Amino acid sequence: MVKQRREIAMSPPEVAAFLAERHIATMCTRNWDGSIHAVAMWYGFLDGRLAVQTKAKSQKVRNLERDPRMTCLVHAGERYEELRGVELVGRAVRVEDAEQLFAVGASVFDRYVAAYTEEVRGVVESMLQKRVAFVLDVERTVSWDHRKLDAIVPR
Repeated sequence: MVKQRREIAMSPPEVAAFLAERHIATMCTRNWDGSIHAVAMWYGFLDGRLAVQTKAKSQKVRNLERDPRMTCLVHAGERYEELRGVELVGRAVRVEDAEQLFAVGASVFDRYVAAYTEEVRGVVESMLQKRVAFVLDVERTVSWDHRKLDAIVPR
């Protein structure tokens, strides 16, 4: 099984390409009692790092202020032989700079709503009212692509 796990792992360029696709991330933080708080999130990028923006008073923000550890799982596929995904484990860093916060908002808008242009700048700015952003400093990446299983175990 260990060999198979290595064989189905994505290469760094495959991970980057997969994350650049339009997926939903499951973002996990730790609640005050140690339980996991998992939420579905749209994500963007800031300086090549995965970034999320959310309401400033949300549970995930309170959790990250107490404990910056964060895990994001991004996955795709319906059937076992199609499953692929990337787990990013690391520490969240709050985006303090207003221009960088806007860049995260524009990235998320561009990925999930519509192509970002200066004509929609006001829409993005209004979306960011009472919101904060975090980037993930990745410490560990785990990936898998079950579409590679055919090459390992012919059907």
